[in-house]
Amino acid sequence: MIDIIQSFLKIAFELTLLFVGISFVVNLLQGLIPYQKIEDLMNNSHAVLQAGVAVGFAFVTPFCSCSTIPIVVNLLRNKVKFSIVMIFLFASPVLDLTILTLMTYLLGWKVSLFYSLITITLSIIIGFSLSALGFEKQLKNVVVKHMPSSQEKRLNFRLAAKETWELVKTVYPFLILGAAIGALIHGAVPTTWITSYMGGEHWWLVPIAAIIGLPLYIRLSTMIPISQIMVAKGMALGPVMALMISSAGASLPEVTMLHSIFKKKLVIAFVGSVIFMSSISGFLFYII
Repeated sequence: MIDIIQSFLKIAFELTLLFVGISFVVNLLQGLIPYQKIEDLMNNSHAVLQAGVAVGFAFVTPFCSCSTIPIVVNLLRNKVKFSIVMIFLFASPVLDLTILTLMTYLLGWKVSLFYSLITITLSIIIGFSLSALGFEKQLKNVVVKHMPSSQEKRLNFRLAAKETWELVKTVYPFLILGAAIGALIHGAVPTTWITSYMGGEHWWLVPIAAIIGLPLYIRLSTMIPISQIMVAKGMALGPVMALMISSAGASLPEVTMLHSIFKKKLVIAFVGSVIFMSSISGFLFYII
């Protein structure tokens, strides 16, 4: 019980610092980001370039799944295309140079390269698919309310603090609820149990691993060393990758936070997409 409480306090404290800090910085720098130019580029460029911009943005924002939410909110508020925002939402938690460097060192360059190609491709496919299926209508009003002009916002600390507080009031209760649930499950499902019951190369281990990973709030940078241990103990690479991607790509804190800006159908679609992304990735890793 003490471990669960300590885990909750650690997760809640970490998420609070990340969420508030990133929200404040993003709001502070709003006036310096040429959203109009980005929007014009997106509207007048090929879909491949649009996807490339989203993936590139994901690479330079090394955030966990929860701390991407302030970025997503601000991108949507500034009318960046829904498909591009969704590509970023799926790609950002699972892609960054630091993580890939660590993965290359611990699991090998082939695993790292294959991982990058799979996650990039699936993030793009999912992002455009959700847009084509009309899920943009499932956004709540919190992401489209009036934002001050760039001139008003240029390095305005007081305005940035005010906007951060407004966002925190809307989303923070969901964050704390998710942190509590995530800490409970995280403390009740030790890595040794997963390793013991997830050995072998049966195909059904992949979707099971993808589902198990969802409630676990584990950063990818933390999950990679754990994955190395799992592989060393005999767990197949397929379910390991499914577990790693699902635990990094989504978490209960993130899902509960997304519930404050997405309607139920889009939240369900997000969770289903992460399971799909994790499972397909796991199956593809069987061929390495």
